[in-house]
Amino acid sequence: GKAYVREKVCQEYRTLGKENFRTLTIIANSRKYSNGTFEEIGHLVREIVSLAETCCAHGADPSCYDAGSTALSIKSCRADSPFPAHPGTAECCAQEGLERKLCLAALRHPPQPLPRYLQPSDKELCQAFRQDPREFADRFLYEYSSSYSQAPLPVLVGSTRTFLSMVSTCCISSAPTPCFLKEKMERKALSLLTLTSNRICSRFSAYGKDKVSFSYLTSLAQKVPSASFEELLPLAEDAAELSSQCCDSLAEDCMQKKLLEHTTKVCTALSGRDGRFADCCRGKNLMENHFCILAMLPAPAPQVPGVYEPTNKELCGKDGALHATRFLFDLARKHPCLPDAVLAKLYDSSGKIRAGCCSSKDPSACLDSKRKRIQAELFPFLEKAHQLCGLYHRLPFLDFKKKLRESLEQAEPEAGPEHLEQLLEQRVSFASTCCLPDAPPLLCASKV
Repeated sequence: GKAYVREKVCQEYRTLGKENFRTLTIIANSRKYSNGTFEEIGHLVREIVSLAETCCAHGADPSCYDAGSTALSIKSCRADSPFPAHPGTAECCAQEGLERKLCLAALRHPPQPLPRYLQPSDKELCQAFRQDPREFADRFLYEYSSSYSQAPLPVLVGSTRTFLSMVSTCCISSAPTPCFLKEKMERKALSLLTLTSNRICSRFSAYGKDKVSFSYLTSLAQKVPSASFEELLPLAEDAAELSSQCCDSLAEDCMQKKLLEHTTKVCTALSGRDGRFADCCRGKNLMENHFCILAMLPAPAPQVPGVYEPTNKELCGKDGALHATRFLFDLARKHPCLPDAVLAKLYDSSGKIRAGCCSSKDPSACLDSKRKRIQAELFPFLEKAHQLCGLYHRLPFLDFKKKLRESLEQAEPEAGPEHLEQLLEQRVSFASTCCLPDAPPLLCASKV
């Protein structure tokens, strides 16, 4: 209701004070509208801060906030609105009153596929800072927050605050270089937390809890193929629980605390299983250990017996989803270089097949016909994707491209040079983006 919205904003404004409220408004809106320009975010922030400053003042008319926010929603709906453009705006603007305001407030841009913020050199930072400290801070808050828009709000607030404090301390210091070196070392864990939580929460916002659990399960299976389904499933469920609790949480240390607990569990369970995990887990800093595990490449394909095949009865039973997941787990373990985006597509398809066949007149006949197609069409495709990413992991980039060109020439001897070049570019673009452990989920889903 109206009073609640006003009370919430005014309480925040009074608790934080104008400057901190303004900073938080820049971060929150840059995250939310990560494709908006600096100028558009600036317009929005000025309006919101001015509304709070006027209507939260002592003795302000109670209707001030409601009238101001209504004017703001009308301005958002104008054809020449100075605020970030959004595909859902027209639907919101068709509504009236509070419904319209709540609808506009719920809009957000899809996340950037990859963080695009590049930190300038220390010299450039200080030049920009000395020129106009406030403009520098605003621009940094906008660029960093829109780039890491999926990191939880408290993580972004902490990370940007320490960065700006580092710049303002070191740029007026008599020895800037050692100052930056010391401050960067102190910020390292927080920078890694921002990077890691942005990655974790991007996957969570694209996949949802169940699919994140599956994605984490197959990623571990590919890194430690000797570990069993029973060993890895609890770790995957723990990672999904962490995402669902902390990605939207406003608790100061939710992500940090839960991530460190999770890293300890993974290290305890898998260090004895695999030398690479033991190496990653040796460090004193758990945040760095977790980052090391995330960046780990798949292990070589193990000599495991044939893939586990659930029966039709199991697939349509009450634990059908678990049996399907176990089948895909085995598939991932046998093809450790299969990229996450391909496995995620398989996960979606397996759910659709089970839902369609198990509710049909003859579930067994339906599932048997699907199995035939899977063996004829899907397995050869999986083999190709596995080989493509395996080649990409093994070879330096130029050798990879050369080898790929040779194999395409052999596979498509009739193809003309233009078509061949097109195929090559398409595969190279897929491999360099989607074979990596931190591949952007939505972008790669469209490339599969």
